[in-house]
Amino acid sequence: MRAIWNGTVIAESDDTVVVEGNHYFPAESVRADILRPSVTHTTCPWKGEASYYSLEVGELVNPDAAWFYPQPKAAAAEIAGRIAFWRGVEVVN
Repeated sequence: MRAIWNGTVIAESDDTVVVEGNHYFPAESVRADILRPSVTHTTCPWKGEASYYSLEVGELVNPDAAWFYPQPKAAAAEIAGRIAFWRGVEVVN
């Protein structure tokens, strides 16, 4: 699977975990050079508290377009150490 935004491959892995229709990529398969920490946090009742990254490719920034669960609840243990995308990021096979 590949995650693409603004014509740039930002993640690539054959080991994604799909939860609620979202592909969670291993953190090490995501280009760290385009991730920018965000102050945004949200809470899911069964996954826990999510943290976000903005994506920066060239001059363009996609705010809060990637999320992860630093300490997922037991029910979501399979997404520990993984990052998912939205907000215009295309995930393709």
